Amino acid sequence: MNDWRNIEYLNRGTPVQKEVYTLLRKLNIMSLLADYNPVLVGTVPLGIQVKGSDLDIICEVHDSVKFTDIVSRYFGTMDEFTSVSRVVDGVPRTKINFMAGGWPIELFGQPRPTALQNGYLHMIIEAEILAQLDNDFRQQIITMKTNGWKTEPAFAQVLGLEGDPYEALLMLEKLPRSALYAFCHSIQARG
Repeated sequence: MNDWRNIEYLNRGTPVQKEVYTLLRKLNIMSLLADYNPVLVGTVPLGIQVKGSDLDIICEVHDSVKFTDIVSRYFGTMDEFTSVSRVVDGVPRTKINFMAGGWPIELFGQPRPTALQNGYLHMIIEAEILAQLDNDFRQQIITMKTNGWKTEPAFAQVLGLEGDPYEALLMLEKLPRSALYAFCHSIQARG
């Protein structure tokens, strides 16, 4: 399984992943935010990005004011820089967006280890599903994303999951791996 905290894997990936690796290294963003345990999540690490994909970087943020100040110091002059902090379901969240190298970048922080944040958990289960299923499945996801679908709803639709797609994927992530593999095998068999 991939070490998602180290972006070196991007430099060995697709041309788009290599481009993202070069940009992130140029910005030095992962090092500058190292105290916040940043992890690139979403479609680029999975190799299923489509035109218009953004770079989502999650961070463990316990002091949103300090985090915003630090990010503003390094990236505040970037195009389309915005910052919003609010509380959702009792959890403080900070979202900072800007453009760099032609890519929309979103930094998302909350006071939770990055490995326990939903964005990370979604990526982990999506990676495992992609590893288990064939290229036709991957292409279905890419096609849906090209047609405007968000990643999690696209996965849920193709997998036949019911209810809230974000929650449904989190439920799959909690399955024992043998049960997940059996589920993926049943999806593959129904083709």
